Amino acid sequence: MGSESKLYSLAKEKIKVLLLEGLHKNALNYFNSSDYSNVECLKSSLEKEELIEKIKDVHIIGIRSRTHLTSEILENANKLIAIGCYSIGTNQVDLNAAKMKGIPVFNAPFSNTRSVAELVISECIYLIRGIPEKNYCAHNGKWFKEAANSFEVRGKNIGIVGYGHIGSQVSILAENLGMNVFYYDIEKKLNLGNAKSCNSLEELLQVADIVTLHVPENETTHNMITVTQLNLMKTGAFLINLSRGSVVNLDDLAAAIEEKHLNGAAIDVYPEEPTSNAGEFKSVLQKYQNVILTPHIGGSTTEAQANIALEVSEKLVKYCDIGSTIGATNFVEIALQPNLNKQRYLHIHKNTPGVLNKINKVFTERNLNIAAQFLQTDPFIGYVIVDVDSKEQNAEILKDLKSIPETIKARVLF
Repeated sequence: MGSESKLYSLAKEKIKVLLLEGLHKNALNYFNSSDYSNVECLKSSLEKEELIEKIKDVHIIGIRSRTHLTSEILENANKLIAIGCYSIGTNQVDLNAAKMKGIPVFNAPFSNTRSVAELVISECIYLIRGIPEKNYCAHNGKWFKEAANSFEVRGKNIGIVGYGHIGSQVSILAENLGMNVFYYDIEKKLNLGNAKSCNSLEELLQVADIVTLHVPENETTHNMITVTQLNLMKTGAFLINLSRGSVVNLDDLAAAIEEKHLNGAAIDVYPEEPTSNAGEFKSVLQKYQNVILTPHIGGSTTEAQANIALEVSEKLVKYCDIGSTIGATNFVEIALQPNLNKQRYLHIHKNTPGVLNKINKVFTERNLNIAAQFLQTDPFIGYVIVDVDSKEQNAEILKDLKSIPETIKARVLF
């Protein structure tokens, strides 16, 4: 790829990449192997003011969950062309603000699926065996050896809320342990193995010995589990949440633990989380010995982080190199192949009538043949890729494209 770098309108060594929060080395290695040498890697997130100053000169930024790219911060990112969320979710980015600035956001929605599923299964075993309380006692000099309230997972009912990539992986692992799998999802899903679909969340809660949550963060899942749902669960059941912190009302969960309606819980995500390992963590659940509290590490394995670093970096480089937006979470998706024999122009604009005609006019007025054209729109933006039968770099073309009133961003490749 190095021999082709001269074909790009902006030399790759001038494209500034900022990678925050100690991303796996695969991220840096992939950028470097793709001839992006101007890459800065930081082990931590940045405070708001420092981030605002830093992002002014950045073309590509990679973050995890601690960095929040708000509309205010994005207002200062005038050179930014792409954002990489090295995580499953993208709730740390104002997706609409990014889109309206012509900035696609890429993530890795499936790369840590196995890591999360394995932790869920281990917590099922720990909880049903009473390990958290026994572990606490042993650390404090008490020998708590008894079989009461200690069970095998084999033959128990696990209820999976959200039967997507993670939920279905939990289903497979749980069935291999001899558990009876029940699931509920708002969309029709294909049963894996002997898993049984429930018609409602209420039905699932009443049948499950262990309930595990695998849902996204949105209006429908906010406070999905409150006192009402907890009361429907079996006495002595367990709750596991490795999805999003807003899904479970922790005060209501604490009350259910206090009243011994539930025998325990495992929580990995919280409504408010420290922004760094130096921050103080507080939770209403900290006083309960039968509750497992982990610091948002469901997907934090070496294997998962290595896969995420590679997947997101590949998407960012592909977009920067050829304009492909496949895998973008906030953007129209267009799959493209490299085109080394044409001049490629990328134009992101507000979706209003007549823009495509204005774009085409820029080329037809110069008697340039449009060899290929791709367009995708949503209600707010349009994304046009134009391949022209010309290898001549023409700054006036790009200038004219940018002067179209509806233009959000425009750049030229090759």
